Amino acid sequence: MDIPLFTVTRDKLDLAILIDAVIRNLDSSTTKAGAATSFLGLVRSENKGKKVLRLEYEAYEPLAIKTFKCIAQEMQHRWPQICFGLHHRIGTVKVGEPSIAIAASGPHRAETFEACRYAIERVKQIVPIWKHEFFVGGDVWIEGSKADPEDELARKEAYRLACR
Repeated sequence: MDIPLFTVTRDKLDLAILIDAVIRNLDSSTTKAGAATSFLGLVRSENKGKKVLRLEYEAYEPLAIKTFKCIAQEMQHRWPQICFGLHHRIGTVKVGEPSIAIAASGPHRAETFEACRYAIERVKQIVPIWKHEFFVGGDVWIEGSKADPEDELARKEAYRLACR
């Protein structure tokens, strides 16, 4: 089964499958994996003092995938030996379920940790995915991406957070 490195899906996310995909993808190149790091974003039960019931994500899928690939290209400049994958869920996601899965593999652990952190920061900055939060007593759209993918200051801020 060939798992894509980048996808937007209504299906439940499987982090183990994504980790396997980035390891296999890296191991098919001249670089071999010595480390794999992952990030799994879960729907919180509380946000800003309100009990969350569920989230509903929407995306313009072709542009979201294109932006995931843009993030991967940015990462290749900083971490050229890293293989990176990102899966994001859309539709209704219940409390405790994953909404985003990120995995990176590479020869060394430090770069894979930095790459995962950079990826989630850039997703928050530039990916066209919108979140509708339903909580006890109401609902609200959470502001999505705000930065232009070409905004060098936003990119530098993501690097700063990733490489503390």
